[in-house]
This record gives sequence, structure tokens and C-alpha cells, in this order.
Amino acid sequence: MKITQIRNATIIIEIQGQRILLDPMLAPQSSLPKLRYFRSKQRNPLVELPVAFKQVQEKIDFAMITHCQKGHFDHLDRAGVRWLRKHNIQTFCTPHDYAYLNKKGIRTHVLEDKCSSFMHGTIEQIPATHTSGWLVPFMEHGTGYYIKLPNEPSLYLMGDTILTDEIRRFIQLEQPNYIVAPTGKAQFDIGPPLLLDEADILELASLSTGTIIANHMDALDHCRISRSDLASLLNEHKLAAQFLIPRDGEELELI
Repeated sequence: MKITQIRNATIIIEIQGQRILLDPMLAPQSSLPKLRYFRSKQRNPLVELPVAFKQVQEKIDFAMITHCQKGHFDHLDRAGVRWLRKHNIQTFCTPHDYAYLNKKGIRTHVLEDKCSSFMHGTIEQIPATHTSGWLVPFMEHGTGYYIKLPNEPSLYLMGDTILTDEIRRFIQLEQPNYIVAPTGKAQFDIGPPLLLDEADILELASLSTGTIIANHMDALDHCRISRSDLASLLNEHKLAAQFLIPRDGEELELI
């Protein structure tokens, strides 16, 4: 199994010779709206797609969406929709997103059950909670995915979420070999964080016996934790060995 960090939450998962594109945000740099306005002068995304995506984009077999409605262009933007449609990519999604994606002409495969058959193994949907407090009703929360396949490490894609009691219980029970975690601490000009903050990151490390792959950083203007910030936090708490912080375009082999 391999993972290539593309940009923000967009990654490519290579499993048994098949490539799955997760949450495609494919727009050129600075072509999408800002997500914060106070002291923010840059449009999104803050960086271009890496060359690594251009090298493998013709070899993508499937796509997968964690959430995409209520303006969440950072997980499926117009460029991503056009790309999926042009290449007729079969796209795994939840029942909640099926009609929305179908209207856009995307070839969908709905994961009807909480735990479904998937590539000779299983994929389980773990609810994601995309903030806390008064912002909760205004956000699109989506799902995380837990993939278990024979002769492969188990992989938990958290999606966009904070650390919840349900996720705490799941990690303690299942102990995934790898967790792809949204460590960017996205936050609007007002309101609580939308993703894992520093306390959540440290607690996640204490809950998990596996390796945590950090993403959702350095690509959107409202993400408050950068890769260098995260590295400093982990070094301070002697947790660097438990984390991988891939650069855009970097490929990781999961063993």
C-alpha cells in the first residue's frame, strides 16, 4: 500500500495495483475564494498541484469523497468535478452525497452500509464532526473511512473532523496501523476550530499505537497549523517518531 500526498486533503491511495483519488481539489493556485478575510490577502489554494499528480493522473482507477456539499470546495472543487466527469471515474461516496454527485454527472458507487465490501476486504464509515459549538449546524460533516484488506495494513482516513468520543472509542478498539489525520487546525475568522487542534493532535497520539500521517496543511488560508508548526509541536512532546508529515507530491510506502 502506498499514499501520495497531493495537496491539502487530496491524496492518492495505491492498493493492490489500483489507485484511488481521495477528495480531489484540483484548481490552479489562487483560483478559489478566500476562507478567512481578517489579515488574509491570498486566494486559495495557496500552492499549485505538485508535478506528482500530473505524472499519475491518467492512471487513476477510482475516486472517493468524504464530503462535498455546503461549499466544501477543498474536497471537491469544480476542477475536480470536471476531471472526474472527463475521465468517467467511478467515485465511492455516502448515500448522503449520491444525488448531489449524480447531478454533476459523476459516476458514483454508493457505500450503502456502515460497513461495506471493498476490494476483497471491507470499508467502514466513521462519522466525522467538522467543528464544535454553535458552528455545528452550518457545516457539512461527512465521514471518515476505515479500510481493511487482506495482507495490507489497516488505514483510517479521518476526513474533516475534530476528535470526538466516537472516534476515540473507534481508535482504541480497532487501533488502525495508519491514520490520515487533518492536522491543519482550520478556523474561520470567528468560531472554534474545524479540524484537529494542538490538544486533539496530542491526544490522538496518546490513543493510537499506529502511525499518523498528517495532512490538510499549507494549502488553504484558514489552516492555522503549518507543517513546520506541527513538527515543532511533536518535537516538543517527543512524538515525532509516531508521525509522518509528507510534502506535497511525496509518496509514502505503508508497511
